[in-house]
Amino acid sequence: MLTINDLIQNEDTRRKYHDIKNMVGSSGMRSSIYDVNNICNLRCKGCFYFSSDQHKLDDQKDLDELAAFIGREKARGVNYAILIGGEPSLTLDRLDVWYANIKCSSATNGIKKIERDRYPDMRVGISLWGDEEDEIRLRGKNTFLISRQNYRNDPNVYYLYTVTAQTIGQMETVTKKIEEAGLRVHYQLFSNDQGEEGMDWTEDLYKEVRDNMDAMLEKYPQVVISSKYYHQVLTTQTMLGRRFGWMECPSVSDAVDDRDPRPKRLYGFNSYGSDYTTVHRCCTSVTRDCATCHDGAATMSWIMVNKREHMTDPVDFANWVDVTHMFARLYEYIPW
Repeated sequence: MLTINDLIQNEDTRRKYHDIKNMVGSSGMRSSIYDVNNICNLRCKGCFYFSSDQHKLDDQKDLDELAAFIGREKARGVNYAILIGGEPSLTLDRLDVWYANIKCSSATNGIKKIERDRYPDMRVGISLWGDEEDEIRLRGKNTFLISRQNYRNDPNVYYLYTVTAQTIGQMETVTKKIEEAGLRVHYQLFSNDQGEEGMDWTEDLYKEVRDNMDAMLEKYPQVVISSKYYHQVLTTQTMLGRRFGWMECPSVSDAVDDRDPRPKRLYGFNSYGSDYTTVHRCCTSVTRDCATCHDGAATMSWIMVNKREHMTDPVDFANWVDVTHMFARLYEYIPW
């Protein structure tokens, strides 16, 4: 096998590798996903949270019990909590407990502002489905306008922009508005879990969206937090000749992972329901077809856990470094 020095052939890769090598110390980032509550102030088309009945769990309202649960998670090695919905901004008392006890980031739809003076250094990711008209059509409210007003020029905020087959043409318009708001954006693709009409991907659409993501990264490098290799893997669902699916996914919950043999996976990763006893199948839902999953975090993680497989060629290794560096920027381990 080639050495790191053999594999690094330019200063950009060397700088990024140095950054990620030191980003979290010897233990590495060990994360899990947690539903903060089981409520939301939106009903978005195709949302897996409600289509898979994850909202029907009895959520944990006892703050002392929540603190004890976080302590147990830290004891099993978790050092980063990724907080998702329902909608975390609707139960700030619970968000307070998470923030006080472990390094964490929170998702939000951006309608209700998570005040920065309350959580001064917490990374916030705003879900986004398109421009103003797309948000109204797909989510029932112009959340894009509201969230831009709420979070303008916040250095710890980015948009997680889920591009659909119907919204590819709006990507630059949306990205420019994010730039004007002094914020950043990361792209992923819509997974059509519920068979919404006109929302399926085709090979031509994959190529179109990949070309658009690449163009946005080149044109707005200070705004778009991404990687062309990530775009390639996301839109082809292949990596180094392997096809993404159930037997490849690194983001299956450890507590329910009965695959034999187990593929390379995130160490100790679980995705918890809001009762903190239920463990979801994976980072999305049991109703999702793994063969057509376009989850961005799962795609990034699939690349990252296969570091050794990218160490046979300088180009492959540079791609791995690029994606891992992107991930570290998104989760606040290294600066934008």
